[in-house]
Amino acid sequence: MPDSVKSPSITLRFMAAPTDVIIADARGIGGGRVLEWIDKAAYACAAQWSGAYCVTAYVGHIHFTRPIPSGHIVEVRSRIAMTGRSSMHIVNEVLSADPRDGIFTRACDCLVIFVAKDPATGRPTPVPAFEPASDEEVRVWKAAESRIELRKAIEEEMEKQTYDGPSDAPRMVNRFLAKPTDVNWGGKVHGGTAMEWIDEAGTACTMEWSGAHTIATYAGGIRFYRPISIGDLIEVDARLMRTDTRTMQLSIHVRSGSPHQGRAALQTAIHATVSYMAMDADWQPLDARQFTPRTPEDIRLAEHAHILRGLRGKYSPQPLVVAPRVQHID
Repeated sequence: MPDSVKSPSITLRFMAAPTDVIIADARGIGGGRVLEWIDKAAYACAAQWSGAYCVTAYVGHIHFTRPIPSGHIVEVRSRIAMTGRSSMHIVNEVLSADPRDGIFTRACDCLVIFVAKDPATGRPTPVPAFEPASDEEVRVWKAAESRIELRKAIEEEMEKQTYDGPSDAPRMVNRFLAKPTDVNWGGKVHGGTAMEWIDEAGTACTMEWSGAHTIATYAGGIRFYRPISIGDLIEVDARLMRTDTRTMQLSIHVRSGSPHQGRAALQTAIHATVSYMAMDADWQPLDARQFTPRTPEDIRLAEHAHILRGLRGKYSPQPLVVAPRVQHID
């Protein structure tokens, strides 16, 4: 595609189906499915801009502001915020509307980083530089840039941690094989599919602990370390780190490897931190059932979760999206 016709943005629009709801009596679509939609739109935006195959490297600052009901028109807007040598920082906004009134309201927004890859070597390949041309594009560039130091600080804090010591923490471990239907255009498991696995394990863990329906409210970061192949043995390990008055903060690892080598050979492919909230029968927030860490590792990870929250307050990144939350269908 010639540079003159490259577009830095794309919008996908479709209907939310009943099959997108994973919990009986839920008021809306699960957070994992919303993340899958975001990843697909962001991939289309990245591939369109770079003219190359792209892989998800990072998803962060995911704010779930309200559920999306089945039957709503969903609009996912993705646009380039800034570029590096081979990376593209993409701002994503999810809105939905009842088709009977056509009033769109925002349901979620986040930042996704994709890296362009050479299909022959698998190595990063350069992408066209994005030059902001309007005041709004400059603002979004600066907002994305303001998150770089925070992301580095969070990564350094996360690299200090271990997750293999004695623990009494509530935990949910799911194991299965990656299916051919999970594949993306490059022959690897779609990043959005893996994020749906993460939310399913996190939801199951927090529902078991709280004894109530739970919803994802915020994901501080989802980091992708290595690709997952079809046929790999997958382990999704969700572990409660900390509770406060309303929320439950989890660390969730996705590990993968050859099923012939067994669980001992699994390697970390993705690591996420996600917060959940319990809901009553009318889908109103409940106070969280409190978890008191007792083992040295559980105590350390509870403090780690507290530090992560403090880092976000310390760096105070600029908002990515400032558009009105309510808009009408064009």
